[in-house]
Amino acid sequence: MSKNKMALTAFAISTLATTSAFAQEGAAGASAGAHAMAALGAGLAIGLAVLGGGLGQARAAAAALEGISRNPGAAPKIQTPMILALALIESLVLFAFLIAFFLQGKVPG
Repeated sequence: MSKNKMALTAFAISTLATTSAFAQEGAAGASAGAHAMAALGAGLAIGLAVLGGGLGQARAAAAALEGISRNPGAAPKIQTPMILALALIESLVLFAFLIAFFLQGKVPG
């Protein structure tokens, strides 16, 4: 699947999943759909965050290791920004986990 199709699919899923959050609750059955969408949103949030975070960390580490292998003397100058970048990427994954945790709280047990 091309990148444009994947981006369009992700946009469509996120748009369709969030529209029910702004709908008025009418009957008792309407809240069940909202709870199902919250559960789906929680699963998608953590899944996509882990996927994106893992890919980002892999690319950052690969680029840093390639730079160190080309110029071993620059290892201290490369290692510190790489660790900072990995920490920032991991913080985004943790924010997605927090959002998924809050969405999961909206689903009745």
